[in-house]
Amino acid sequence: MTIVVFGSINLDLVVEVPHLPTKGETVIGDRFFSAAGGKAANQAVAIAKLGTPVSLVGQIGDDSFGQTLIKSLQTAGVNTSSITVNPHTYTGVASIVVDKLGANTIACAGGANNLVREQEIQQFKTLLPQAKIALLELGIPTATVLKAAREAKAHDCLLILDPAPVNADLPEELYSLIDIITPNEIEASQLVGFTVDGVTTARQAASFLHQMGVKNVIITLGDRGSFCSDRTNDFWIKPIPVSVVDTVAAGDAFNGALAVALASGKSLREAVQWGTVGGALAVTKNGAQTSLPSKDSFQQLLNKQVLLQ
Repeated sequence: MTIVVFGSINLDLVVEVPHLPTKGETVIGDRFFSAAGGKAANQAVAIAKLGTPVSLVGQIGDDSFGQTLIKSLQTAGVNTSSITVNPHTYTGVASIVVDKLGANTIACAGGANNLVREQEIQQFKTLLPQAKIALLELGIPTATVLKAAREAKAHDCLLILDPAPVNADLPEELYSLIDIITPNEIEASQLVGFTVDGVTTARQAASFLHQMGVKNVIITLGDRGSFCSDRTNDFWIKPIPVSVVDTVAAGDAFNGALAVALASGKSLREAVQWGTVGGALAVTKNGAQTSLPSKDSFQQLLNKQVLLQ
């Protein structure tokens, strides 16, 4: 295995609405659909669809939602042998509301994700000797994320953390274990305690995160591109203009493509460009895993970007 992803697995229940509801408001939706999701699961599928071997570690409930998700992951090419089926709880669910501009709000019932602990850590450890890269996110208990990060570094894996759902009170030790952190502007703002909304504030946020111990910082700012810093140098990757349908899983597509590029020996700059291509394609379709790009569509857009440079 080249890449291991550890974290949340959800079924997404999605309602499309004319506008996002405000507090106390009921908005009548135009369409409903369900889709396989969960940040870790999305990232694993993004990696598999780009043709790179990947294993997913996590937990589901012993229910129809969980069975649907396992089948979906396997169809995409993800190794699911390290996913625990827990008969005493339910599979995680995310309730997602998406407006006509593609903006969304998400509420999650963690279910089995909240119970990811030692059994899954042991599964993760078993996979690490064959892994080059490990991806973590925060849809499972923070204590488990910290233990997983320690194991990844003990096995000399490049560790990527997607700090979402964002937790501003992450253990200091976790920062020191991270090779690459990939917050969006909202997550970066919450991590550092000030608004991140452009190049200047992104550079200030990166400096803060470096001081906390993170080696490389990539801050995604949607249609304004991505800022990247490796402590001594920084650079900006321009966005790719696309028609936005739904931003769900854009960050997961970014992280998946980033990891695939790094696993194949690309530089950090090239890897961020790959992530940008993955994220751009993901926002042009509805859903989470259903929006993740195929290897062919990814390569076509990547080739276009190379020609434009």
